[in-house]
Amino acid sequence: MLVHPQFDPVAFTIWRWPIHWYGLMYLTAFGLFLWLGNRMVSKPWNAARGWTRRDIDDLLFYGVLGVVLGGRLGYVLFYKPSYYLSHPLEIFAVWQGGMAFHGGLLGVLIALAFFAWRRGFHFLEVGDIVAPCVPTGLAAGRLGNFINGELWGRQADASLPWAMIFPQAGDGLPRHPSQIYQFLGEGLLLFIVLWLFARKPRPMAAVSGLFLLGYGIARFTAEYFREPDAFLGLRAFGWSQGQWLSTPMIVGGALMMLWAYRRQARLGAAQAH
Repeated sequence: MLVHPQFDPVAFTIWRWPIHWYGLMYLTAFGLFLWLGNRMVSKPWNAARGWTRRDIDDLLFYGVLGVVLGGRLGYVLFYKPSYYLSHPLEIFAVWQGGMAFHGGLLGVLIALAFFAWRRGFHFLEVGDIVAPCVPTGLAAGRLGNFINGELWGRQADASLPWAMIFPQAGDGLPRHPSQIYQFLGEGLLLFIVLWLFARKPRPMAAVSGLFLLGYGIARFTAEYFREPDAFLGLRAFGWSQGQWLSTPMIVGGALMMLWAYRRQARLGAAQAH
């Protein structure tokens, strides 16, 4: 069995200011978003719609606000509402940890809607630009989780070659390194699928739908290996909270793709006549 390396959460210090690995992962995610977003808007069909690099800069600003505010409020509302109702001031103590992807997603959707309104773009068109740029940020976040030794997996068979003991768990049990599973699934694999899919013009909402569908499936699957939150446990059907929150994404993503291609077919038929 492997043992988690117990990385120092502080990568380095600048003038007595500790720079944490998790913060560096956020910076990496934002940097990758800028780079990939600029490549997206440079594609001829996107440039023809009026997209510029300045739009990506603004999207990053709105997106950061959506991720931080939505991620924190999502954790408060989805995972520990009763606790924070009793300790409301701790809602603002983000340095203590506690962010939820699904809340961050809702925050980003609101931010994208505001951006679309300000710029005069269709909301779904904005989603299609952003979606392929998101999985690399998710991968960076999961790598940060692994470095911190948090969000470890469920107990694994000791014969599993990559079974790992996380001392932070306090029980000495071999576990699945589920952070790495998520890094590979909802991070790298989803990025490859989306980036290849978005290399050609697609019907509006198709790329966004594929993101929701792909992330939902990857997250739902990874949850079978991830230790459920101790204060929540498993819910109905033996599903975790993450699986229940991912189910609407799977259904919604599939319906969005179906709508996108049916709409394209209708528009094509109308133009033919």
